[in-house]
Amino acid sequence: MITAFQLANIIYTGPGALEKVAETIKAQGLKKPLVVTDKGIVKAGLAQKLTEVLSDENIDYAIYDETVANPNEKNVEDALALYQKDGCDCLIGLGGGSSMDTAKACGILATSGGTIDQYRGMGLLKAPIPFYIAIPTTAGTGSESTSASIITNTREDHHRKMVILDGRLLPNVAVIDPLLMTGLPPAITASTGMDAMTHAIEALISFYSTEYTDVLALGAIKLIFKYLRRAVGNGNDLVAREKMAYAQTMAGMAFTNAGLGLVHSMAHPLSAFYNIPHGYANAVCLPAVLDYNKIVCRGKMRAIAEAAGLTDLGAYPEDTGCEVVQRLNDDVGIPRTITEVGALIGVSVDVKDIEAMSKDALNELSTMTTPRTPQLNEVIELYKKCW
Repeated sequence: MITAFQLANIIYTGPGALEKVAETIKAQGLKKPLVVTDKGIVKAGLAQKLTEVLSDENIDYAIYDETVANPNEKNVEDALALYQKDGCDCLIGLGGGSSMDTAKACGILATSGGTIDQYRGMGLLKAPIPFYIAIPTTAGTGSESTSASIITNTREDHHRKMVILDGRLLPNVAVIDPLLMTGLPPAITASTGMDAMTHAIEALISFYSTEYTDVLALGAIKLIFKYLRRAVGNGNDLVAREKMAYAQTMAGMAFTNAGLGLVHSMAHPLSAFYNIPHGYANAVCLPAVLDYNKIVCRGKMRAIAEAAGLTDLGAYPEDTGCEVVQRLNDDVGIPRTITEVGALIGVSVDVKDIEAMSKDALNELSTMTTPRTPQLNEVIELYKKCW
């Protein structure tokens, strides 16, 4: 079987990497980036750190800061309008996955035209997006190393996540500076960290995993087991922040090449229906789906337990693999149920939505690469188990 492996052209990682942004723009002969971010990033002073780097090199810029969690088509259209009105010629995504997904989707419309729902699926872009620099401020989504953009469609009968996959969405440059992550609150550190863990684990057990992706996925899993608790416990632990930054990017490289699985298929409807943050949606579904999948991937479940540092795995190491993931969830404060997550973020969840969400989950692209083929009744039962 012939496999393919894609990644960003260049990835700068380490404290102070933000300084590479202006150098990169000038080297490409570009004049004016649109910075796509959100109000939280602006309030935290992180956007200012970037704009100071740009201003120091006399680089003009425009800022779109209206991105919301689980961004929608209006975010994409508004960002595009500003990109065109201000005569921008390149894009910078600054923030978590929402900002980077919006920047990518804005780039799609800038060069391919039409509406963003036209590109739901795989390989549907008509042209490369404009030169794109990704700058993550959380250690979770891995969007700086993926060929995906996920946008919520709010114009259908019910909200639905649109997964857009195309190799031309990979950033030209990723800039990963752990100094941008030190101010993250513990809860965001935990949920984004478990998002990265979900990416790594689903890439590892994916039907399309390869030797390349397995090494990256297992490396990320080991780093997350070792450093996520530290990053949650002390947000100023720069070593833990840097290791988690590496982990999320490695996990992103793994899953953009191997695919994901049923956890993401179930998490996307939770975010679309209830606006549950993607990291929480993944984390709360992960243990149950692993328990469901373990029958077909015992060896890799054993590898997960070993990556957690365990040596005495007993007669059923696949069970131990599930247990160590649940223990990590518990240690970093992730609720055990969807209802508890809803209460935490102030939204009401309704079991009546389970069947509709289960149907959406079966139609997700990620279900194509999950290691065990699910039936509708099984997805319904998994949602109930997590509820």
